[in-house]
Amino acid sequence: MLSHLRWWTPCGTLCSPCLQTDNTSASSFPQLLPQLDLKTPSDKARLTHSSHKQQLISSAGLVMGKHFFSETDIKSVWEQVFTAFWQRYPNPYSTHVLTEDVVFREVTSDNLLLSRRLFTKTNRMPRWAEHVFPGNLSRSVYIIEDSVVDPANRSLTTMTWNINHATFMRVVERCVFLGERDRPVWTRITREAWISSGVFGLSRPIQEFGLARFRSNQAKAMKGLEHALSNLQKASTACHGDPAEKHKNLNSASKTQKPQQYI
Repeated sequence: MLSHLRWWTPCGTLCSPCLQTDNTSASSFPQLLPQLDLKTPSDKARLTHSSHKQQLISSAGLVMGKHFFSETDIKSVWEQVFTAFWQRYPNPYSTHVLTEDVVFREVTSDNLLLSRRLFTKTNRMPRWAEHVFPGNLSRSVYIIEDSVVDPANRSLTTMTWNINHATFMRVVERCVFLGERDRPVWTRITREAWISSGVFGLSRPIQEFGLARFRSNQAKAMKGLEHALSNLQKASTACHGDPAEKHKNLNSASKTQKPQQYI
C-alpha cells in the first residue's frame, strides 16, 4: 500500500514539496506532516506554532475559503482521551465512516508516535448539486489522517484532508488534544478547519454547504469520542470493579449475616 501513497499527497501529484513517498520504506518516512521534519525534538514543537499553520494549509493545496474554529474541554485525563481516540470507530454517531486502515506507524528516537491512516467516508452531495454534477460521481471520499503523539507533553496533533473530489471541495482539518497542566483531569481539544472549492461560479455555495456539514460531522465526532470514553470506563469498571459498590456489598453482607451460636 505504501507504494501508492504518491497519489495521496496533499496536492495530488508527485511534487517535491509534498510527501516524498515514492518507493517508500518505513526508514525513509521522516516527514509525516507536509513539509514538517519531525526527526529532532526541537522540530516537533513547530507543529503547534502559529507561523506554521499557513505552511501546513498551503502544502495541502488549499486556497483559503471558509474557516472553522472551536475549543472544547473534556473532563477526562489525556491518557483516556488518547486511548479513546484510537477506538472511536465504529460508533452509532459516525455511520458516515465506512472504513479505517493504518497505512504507516513509527515510534521515533525521541519517543514520538507517528501514524498515517486512510478513511473512507460517505460523500453525500447537496440536492441542488446532484442536478449540476454527473450522476456517476463517486459517493465515497477518501481521507488521509496524519498524527503525532507526544506523551511527554501529553499532546496528540492530527492533520486530515481529502484526497479525491478536491476540486469540488477541499477540507483540511487540524486538531490538538492537549492534557491541561493546571487541571490534570481535563483535556482541551482545539479544532480548526479550512473549506475551499475550485468550482468556478459555485465555490461560495459549496463552501457554505461544506462548512455546515463539517459542523454537523464534528458534533457527531464529539459524541463518538464520548461514546468511546464511556466504553473504556465501563470496561475498566468490569475488570477492576467499582470500589464504592464493593464496599456497599460488604456492608450489606455483614448486616445480613446471622451470628454464630455456640452450644
